[in-house]
Amino acid sequence: MASLLSSWPWESFGVYKYVLYGPLIGKVIYSNAWLGINQDSWCLHLLILFALRALVHQLWSSFSNMLFLTRRRRIIKTGIDFAQIDREWDWDNFLILQAFVGAMACYVLQGLGDLPKWNLLGCLIALLLHVVVSEPLFYLTHRLFHKGYLFENYHSLHHSTVVPQSFTAGFATPLEHLVMCLVMGVPILGACLMGYGSLGLIYGYMLFFDFLRCMGHCNVEVFSHGMFEAIPFLRYLIYTPTYHILHHTEKDSNFCLFMPLFDLLGGTLNKKSWDLQKEISQGKNDEAPDFVFLAHAVDVISSLHVPFVFRTFASLPYSFRPFFLTLWPGAFFVMLAMWACSKTFLLSFYNLRGKLHQTWAVPRYGFQYFLPFTKDGINDLIELAILRADKIGVKVISLAALNKNEALNGGGTLFVDKHPNLRVRVVHGNTLTAAVILHEIPKDVKQLFLTGATSKLGRAIALYLCRNDIRVLMLTPSTERFQKIQKEAPPEHRHNLVHVTKYQAAQNCKTWIVGKWLSPREQRWAPPGTHFHQFVVPPIISFRSDCTYGKLAAMRLPNDVQGLGMCEYTMERGVVHACHAGGVVHFLEGWKHHEVGAIDVERIDVVWEAAKKHGLTPVSSS
Repeated sequence: MASLLSSWPWESFGVYKYVLYGPLIGKVIYSNAWLGINQDSWCLHLLILFALRALVHQLWSSFSNMLFLTRRRRIIKTGIDFAQIDREWDWDNFLILQAFVGAMACYVLQGLGDLPKWNLLGCLIALLLHVVVSEPLFYLTHRLFHKGYLFENYHSLHHSTVVPQSFTAGFATPLEHLVMCLVMGVPILGACLMGYGSLGLIYGYMLFFDFLRCMGHCNVEVFSHGMFEAIPFLRYLIYTPTYHILHHTEKDSNFCLFMPLFDLLGGTLNKKSWDLQKEISQGKNDEAPDFVFLAHAVDVISSLHVPFVFRTFASLPYSFRPFFLTLWPGAFFVMLAMWACSKTFLLSFYNLRGKLHQTWAVPRYGFQYFLPFTKDGINDLIELAILRADKIGVKVISLAALNKNEALNGGGTLFVDKHPNLRVRVVHGNTLTAAVILHEIPKDVKQLFLTGATSKLGRAIALYLCRNDIRVLMLTPSTERFQKIQKEAPPEHRHNLVHVTKYQAAQNCKTWIVGKWLSPREQRWAPPGTHFHQFVVPPIISFRSDCTYGKLAAMRLPNDVQGLGMCEYTMERGVVHACHAGGVVHFLEGWKHHEVGAIDVERIDVVWEAAKKHGLTPVSSS
């Protein structure tokens, strides 16, 4: 049986828990719309405070997940995994509890409407009460929560988080947050009962309280060590993120709320606090990755599918959400800003086999790759990323879909030819992509239809299948390009490659491999029961209800991957595009060649077997 106040009463409500704010909303509407008075303005203030406090936590989360800004000052270098995100999903439960407590306090104080907007003396009194009462009260109760029964049944939940973030500040049991209500309430209630309360005090104190709590949990050192060297006593008046993170890694030290002075007086100050803070604030905690996947955005809306926008949304496969339309103007402005002054940035990272794997992103969107005047600029950005990777010691850099477009840079050949002495291996990963698509085709298929037939993938797929005596209808308007590919096939198998120029040729073929976007009109030529395999970006839209549509080629990462907390576009958790997986296999195998340009058909089976050997599995069979 669970201990009293160790779980939330509305734990099973899901998103419906916000209905609990209904009485406050109803009271605001009733007072203003029906009674025409503002006697219950405290209800409105509680709702505004909920929104502002949630915003404080979200902004700190966004900041700490902006790895392109914070990577050198990260304290714990491990990534935030899906398990932690799921545990902290309902981090804001404490805001509902404190709204209830605040409502009761407002009745005691006869409503906030009678309070002035500002009172400087009240703020000074609240500050004094915070130092004299709240800080030692939190310190003593925090130490109690680290002992025996209280830690095992209550506080251990908070310490189950491996990599603290701003949301971790709210991740605790109801009992702990009731104590926190007391800690926060003493300065506010004290000032109000003395007749010096104000709205500015309530808003300012609560928001600043949350600001400091989130700062301590953000896992990014924000203070310069020079400030503490210039004013030594300052280190006892304000804690740092490094100071608080040490409490999570070595839990029997650094118990203070915001002022390390009380750890000093209580003999619980971790001796490593200042040296570690100096080391991290100087950026000495940075680590060069061994593998990099160079990604790009697909469109403006999907660019919001990143951890520094909404961590929870990024941990789920991308899907369009109507409320994102409200964020579209801001995302569009950011797109223009990145276009004007762009730089490849770090998006996410994970650890595999003890090696650091990072995802970098080129600040370009799908449609920009098809504008003639952007070609050189995009290639410059990709080249810059490759040279940077080479400089810092990256072993393999893998190019995402459009970053290796044949018309853009010849599948990466441009960079390898331009820089023949690269130590980093440039990989397009298409060999494994071809392998995944080929192994999805049922064994009994004797004929299929292939669009995008003369692309890198189309060519490799056609040549591989014809060698296995499968008849391939290759759709291409160019007879010359078809004949060039046909000549690469062994003479005894060339008859399996058939040149077609119209979709009507496939009206009796139920297996389509799509490498070129299909309109509804083009899809109608497929007979009922057709399955569309595809390697086109973006994927084709499922217009036909009597047909089935495969997803882009993908593989599930090995089970020993650590710190992975972001879904790659529409892929499931732990699943990456096959070209990403191809780069991972290249790195794990320690291959020394570049994988650029045309796909070596002879290596398709080699790469496939290597992927399986290292624990990567195709999504369809995982």
